[in-house]
Amino acid sequence: MENKAHALAAGIFVALLTALVLALAAWLTRDTGARDSYEISTRETVSGLQEQAPVRFRGVDVGKVREIGFDPKVAGNVLIRLEVDRETPLTRGSFATLSYQGVTGLAFVQLSDDGKPSPRLEPNDEVPPRIPLRPGLLQRLEEKGEVILEQVQTATERVNALLDDTNQKRIASALENIARASDSANQLAKSLDSTVNRRLDPALAEATTTMRGLQKAADQVGVTAAQFGKAAERMNAPGGPFDRISEGTDALSGAAENLSVSTLPRVNRAADDTGRAARTLTRTLNQLSDNPQSLVYGDGAVPPGPGEPGFQVPGSRK
Repeated sequence: MENKAHALAAGIFVALLTALVLALAAWLTRDTGARDSYEISTRETVSGLQEQAPVRFRGVDVGKVREIGFDPKVAGNVLIRLEVDRETPLTRGSFATLSYQGVTGLAFVQLSDDGKPSPRLEPNDEVPPRIPLRPGLLQRLEEKGEVILEQVQTATERVNALLDDTNQKRIASALENIARASDSANQLAKSLDSTVNRRLDPALAEATTTMRGLQKAADQVGVTAAQFGKAAERMNAPGGPFDRISEGTDALSGAAENLSVSTLPRVNRAADDTGRAARTLTRTLNQLSDNPQSLVYGDGAVPPGPGEPGFQVPGSRK
């Protein structure tokens, strides 16, 4: 009886512990905010997407996938029902894409928008609004895969046509010609080097001789410059030619000053007197030309001549 009692107690303890763990898990996973329902109807493949998969808005968890099924309104479409937090800024320009978590292959719904201003997408639990699903990276690669394979096949065929037997022979011949041309170019370069060296050696010797001559000329110019320097020092020395020229210039300046102070005024006065005498002489000559008798009779009245009224014979009386 005692063993049965211990077994019953252990069973009751395990049952209570299991119930507590389940209750704790339910409490930790409970929804803490209000959520609205949205739907996605698409003909794209949703491989890897499962119920309870996360829903993210630009990387932020905002809800989960509630149900995945077929769309009763559009035949062949997959219908995905979402539960999204009411505070999520969904607009009429929002769209969904399928993204994948690492290398596990598990997909989740990524919500985003174009960033353009748009009215808010109003929720309606009775008729949930639908969000368009755009192809993700893998879907785009899958769509472009066939085109890429066709282009690769076309390129391969062209390469095979380019590398057929005839073209291979031509390519081999071209490579041989290139090798011969390279050898010819090397021989030409060697001959040019030898020719240039033969012609450059005399030119270098002549240039060396010319440089030596220029060096001697430069030395002579230096000696001449030193002699000019000594001559300049002698000319600038006290009592030298420059000092004498300076003294002569000072004496000439003094003579010019004396000339302008004393001699020139006298010359100016003499010139004035000469001018006045010339003017007086001019007036006298003018008078003589007008009355030449004044030389005989003076400046008085001229007596009338014969035949003129009032003429009297000298020595007669009236």
